[in-house]
Amino acid sequence: MTDSPESSSPDLAALEQAIVSGDPVQAMPALTQLRFCSDEDAVPLLVLGTQQSAFLVRSLSCSGLGYKRTEQGWEVLSRLLTSDEDPNVRAEAANALASYGVERAWPQLQACFAVDHAWLVRCSILSALAEQEVIELSWLMELATIAIADADGTVRVSGAEVLGRLVRDGAGQPISDQARARLQPLQQDPDHRVVAAALNGLQLD
Repeated sequence: MTDSPESSSPDLAALEQAIVSGDPVQAMPALTQLRFCSDEDAVPLLVLGTQQSAFLVRSLSCSGLGYKRTEQGWEVLSRLLTSDEDPNVRAEAANALASYGVERAWPQLQACFAVDHAWLVRCSILSALAEQEVIELSWLMELATIAIADADGTVRVSGAEVLGRLVRDGAGQPISDQARARLQPLQQDPDHRVVAAALNGLQLD
């Protein structure tokens, strides 16, 4: 990075002013510009974004902290996961934490999933973990088992989709049979989306 702010690096003072303006129309583009900054420059401004009143600004700031990964960002995301009043922000915090590595993020995401009943948060956690190429299948089973008992059909769909992955990825292992056994009753779920996901997981569709 050169010393020429006009040509290569954003004006940090101007970005900070936009982020704290209270106007998401100004703040959101400023946060997006931080991708061109170093982690050292970007993270303090992203953290500042997480402190703003507009949930869209806080959500985008969380997303940015998933790309600009530092210990300060980890601490802020961990706090927001359990304390922010808006489920959109908590969901983005969960996604961002997963980007730090599933081994590290699992305890936080596991604990959050158990107590946060917002459908968006639960679906975000399931999606973030299911996207991992390498993950303990027992972790996915634990969350999927909770998800298929959720009152929200969208969460049950996500749980059924994860069970379908376990049927496939755990083939030849007891966990595959366990996942299939959990999918069977979902064929009678009142939500047709859950039924479709169950049938797909059972490869009966």
